[in-house]
Amino acid sequence: MLDRRARARHELPEIDAAALEAARAADRILAAAIERGSDRWSRYFTPLPDRLRDDPVAGLRAAARTARAAYGPKDSVRDVLPGDVTEPLLIAIDRLLRLINRWEARSGD
Repeated sequence: MLDRRARARHELPEIDAAALEAARAADRILAAAIERGSDRWSRYFTPLPDRLRDDPVAGLRAAARTARAAYGPKDSVRDVLPGDVTEPLLIAIDRLLRLINRWEARSGD
């Protein structure tokens, strides 16, 4: 039996598409952080677009959680970057996490 976490992303097109959408949003937030001279958020987001584009399904959850953690109640990327850049990533990440959760629930542990 094949481990569900070993499945290739292309075998899960909905998750793959959501991850690619999140990667594009992460590209935009990274560019905005660099443009605004926010070294902290630039460093934070630098690895995320590639992880969202390339990580296997098992790694997507960790990448998505890392991106989601940038929206903390006391320390948030929203405090530095405009909503037209931050909100699309938040929406894309939340959608990706929901899809991963549904897939894992259907697949069982």
